[in-house]
Amino acid sequence: MNMIVAVDQNWAIGNRGDLLVRIPADHKMFRKETQGKVVVLGRKTMDTFPGGQPLKDRVNIVLTRDLGYTAKGAVTVHSLEELKTELCKYDDRDVFVIGGSSVYAQLLPWCDTVHVTKIDHVYEADSYFPNLDADPAWHITASSEEQSYFDLTYHFLKYERVSVKL
Repeated sequence: MNMIVAVDQNWAIGNRGDLLVRIPADHKMFRKETQGKVVVLGRKTMDTFPGGQPLKDRVNIVLTRDLGYTAKGAVTVHSLEELKTELCKYDDRDVFVIGGSSVYAQLLPWCDTVHVTKIDHVYEADSYFPNLDADPAWHITASSEEQSYFDLTYHFLKYERVSVKL
């Protein structure tokens, strides 16, 4: 299973319920990676989408503890067990966890690949992604050339879980 996230130098991902910055090339890469695939997200992340509507051309699975929550065009699950059952319908390689921070934290142990847009800046933030650089279970297996958007620089990185041989 995959994750996809944009982080700053401190692994921050958001502030006050919004992204830290909008970079068109990052959004293009996100669409390219996830279109036609399955995205797993939390209710608060769904609420940030235009009109609170699911992403087009993807299977949207919303993980929420709110038993009354529904979103037209999305599958709603209320526990990790329900999510696990729902994900059995899909190829692991076609599943992308897209946020927010609590969903990332809960599902990181299920993932073996994380696509990271690493922004060379520090933002004011209140939500974070686990620091994969500080975790020996993860290593970078691909890195783009330096990208720029106005005065920002960033890289597209691919982290993969290190296989432990017993």
